[in-house]
Amino acid sequence: MAEDMLTELVPHLTRLSTVLGRGELYERAVAATGLPLERPAMTILVILHGADEPLRIGQIAAQMQVAGPHATRHVQALEGRGLVERVVDPHDQRARLITLTAKGRRTTGRYLAVVNGWFTDALAGWTASDRRDLTRLLGRLIDDLAARLAAGETPTTERG
Repeated sequence: MAEDMLTELVPHLTRLSTVLGRGELYERAVAATGLPLERPAMTILVILHGADEPLRIGQIAAQMQVAGPHATRHVQALEGRGLVERVVDPHDQRARLITLTAKGRRTTGRYLAVVNGWFTDALAGWTASDRRDLTRLLGRLIDDLAARLAAGETPTTERG
């Protein structure tokens, strides 16, 4: 890969991370929910919102890229607030899955409406093709990076 391309890409990714990680965007979006929620808790709600089915705690932790006990702690707090609930796993009656409650769906919907509004406004001048390309390529980059990190791979330049 051309070194000059990475010299241009990495600063852009760093700026994106900074913009998304800034408290202002998160604080405005979480204020719309009417509930003070920590970032990990909101991340769990968004993961569950995007899932086609209830998830195991391990699946939630994997998507968050954290250890199981960290996700468990936040799920328990969300459960105590009535935002998520445990349901029986239809494939294993001994196991429990986590799903959003009606209150959790409403809360997450309000949060995502604010976040989506920011992105809609930011991308308003983009063509449909540019938006599709961004979605496809950014998804591919994230998937490839996550897979390499999960596999414990060392970057070629560090292998020496």
